[in-house]
Amino acid sequence: MRVIKDKRFGEERALYLLRNAAVEHCLVAGEEDGESFLKECANVHVKDCRMDLRYPMWHAENLTVEDCELTENCRAALWYDEDLRIKNTRMNGIKAVRECKNILLEDSAARSPEFGWKCRNFTVLRSEVESEYAFLECRDLRFSDSKLCGKYSFQYCENVSAERSRFLTKDAFWHAKNVTLRDCTVDGEYLGWYSDGLTLIGCHIRGTQPLCYCKNLRLVDCTTENCDLAFEYSDVDASVRGEILSVKNPRRGRIVADGYGEIIREGGKYPVEAEIIVRNKE
Repeated sequence: MRVIKDKRFGEERALYLLRNAAVEHCLVAGEEDGESFLKECANVHVKDCRMDLRYPMWHAENLTVEDCELTENCRAALWYDEDLRIKNTRMNGIKAVRECKNILLEDSAARSPEFGWKCRNFTVLRSEVESEYAFLECRDLRFSDSKLCGKYSFQYCENVSAERSRFLTKDAFWHAKNVTLRDCTVDGEYLGWYSDGLTLIGCHIRGTQPLCYCKNLRLVDCTTENCDLAFEYSDVDASVRGEILSVKNPRRGRIVADGYGEIIREGGKYPVEAEIIVRNKE
């Protein structure tokens, strides 16, 4: 394998069509202000590099990015890539990952508005993502031992699983399909509206007006905090430990909790057929 080391690249398409190579301890920056330094590459390992120019790694195949820093100027860094591994890397530019397939984000941090849009087969391990509008229209997305902070996350996603993770985000999982969260904390307003097949197992849910207009909604041994006006017009099967602040007009199904601050069964557009049950503590 060819090794390119201790170089600076500032020109346009500096390593265009690079194959079977390692790029180590290099700087992508300079007054040349060139774009796309690794476009259309394959079988490349980028390690311990700093990137300060736009669109550096597009249309790559079998690409590893490890121990790297992508600055705020490194916008739209990884687009249209396939078989992409990002390890111990900091990404700070807007739209860092988009329309990629088979991605692993591991032990890394992304501070990137519009992160991860329209990707397929995306795994996030022990990483932190801070992003407004994260993971729009992703499919086959897996989160483990990770944290996401932002707004409007996971909208229109399909086939999502997460475990032992924390999501601080409003309007999360809107219109999402086939989502399972296990042992997670979801902190934000208006969780999961219009979702289909959202399942939460052993999760803690915090914030106003969660889980409305849902289909095939399921909660198993979850807890809630400051969750008022929950489940409006949803088809729901829920088992909640502790009290729910208020439940409003659930459309169909069954809700079991230790107590309710308020149950609202009036002023609705649709018939309210769901059972709302206080758990027998004996």
